[in-house]
Amino acid sequence: MTDTLQHDVLAALRDPAHRIPSAWLYDQRGSALFEAITQLPSYYPTRTEIGILEAHLPAIAAAVPERSLLVELGSGSSRKTVPLIDALHQPAGYVPLDISADYLAEAADALSARFPGLPVHPWVADFTEAFDLPADLPEHTSRLGFFPGSTIGNLETGDARHLLQHCRGLLGQDSRFLLGIDLDKSADILIPAYDDPEGVTAAFNRNLLVRINRELGADFDPDDFRHEARYFEAPARIEMHLVCRRAVTVHVAGERFELTAGESLHTETSRKYDIGAFTTLAAEAGWSVSGHWTDAEARFAVLLMHASEP
Repeated sequence: MTDTLQHDVLAALRDPAHRIPSAWLYDQRGSALFEAITQLPSYYPTRTEIGILEAHLPAIAAAVPERSLLVELGSGSSRKTVPLIDALHQPAGYVPLDISADYLAEAADALSARFPGLPVHPWVADFTEAFDLPADLPEHTSRLGFFPGSTIGNLETGDARHLLQHCRGLLGQDSRFLLGIDLDKSADILIPAYDDPEGVTAAFNRNLLVRINRELGADFDPDDFRHEARYFEAPARIEMHLVCRRAVTVHVAGERFELTAGESLHTETSRKYDIGAFTTLAAEAGWSVSGHWTDAEARFAVLLMHASEP
C-alpha cells in the first residue's frame, strides 16, 4: 500500500492540480477523526441518513430477499449497519470492506460480538480501485450492497459509474444496492459541514500530511497548511483543500517540490446530487432505482436499487 501512496502523492505534487485521492485520508487516526466529524452539530449527513434509515427500514427490509449476504463498502465504524442487520430477514453474512485494516478489525469484532450467530468476513480493500470479494462467501444467495454516507459523492462521475458497474458484476443478477446520496443545497449549510468551527475537519485533513510524513519519510509541516472547504455550483460539489500559508519546500521519496503561498493540495471532492440525475447514472451502470426516501428538508436521500436485466 505504501508504494501506491507514494505513486499517488508524487503524481499529485507533479501535477498543477495537486489532487491526492481522498482514500488516503483514512488511516486509523483519520478514520477516528472522521467518526468524530459525523457527530458534530454542523455535520448533518450522518444523523440525517440514520433518521431516514430508522424511519424506513421495515420497507427496505421487505424488499430484500431472505438470507441475503450484506456487503458494505467503506464500512468505517458500521454504526448504520447494526439497525440494518436487525431489520433484515436472516442475513446469510456480513462483508465489511474498508481501506483501514486496524479500524476494520475493530468494527468487525464489535459486529461479531453484537451478532454472534452472523458470519462476518472483514475484507481490506480500496473500492476506488478494482477489488474482489472473499472467496469463501456463501454461494447461491442474494446479495445486498450497502454504501451509506454519500461516499459515492467522493468520486468523479465516471469513477462513480465504473464503481456501480463493478458492484453490479460482483453482487450478481439477483442483487440489491442500498446507498445514500447527499442532495444539493445552500452553501450556507454545506460549508460549515465541511469546515466546522471546532476544527475537527481541519485536523482530519491535515492528518493526511502526518500520514505522508510517517509512511513516505516526507517533511511536510502541517502547520504550514490551512484547511479550506470550497463550494462549486456546476457540478454541485464541495472540495476540501490544504492551502499553503507561505512558500514551502517539501521532500517526498527523494524528490523536492516547491509550493507557493496560496497554492493548495486538493484532498477530497464531495458531489451533491439530485435524485433524477443519480437515477440516470445508476441506470447507465446496470441498476434500477426501486425506491427512495428523503428527510423532511430534502437534504439527503437513501436509494434502494436492484440489478437490471443485462
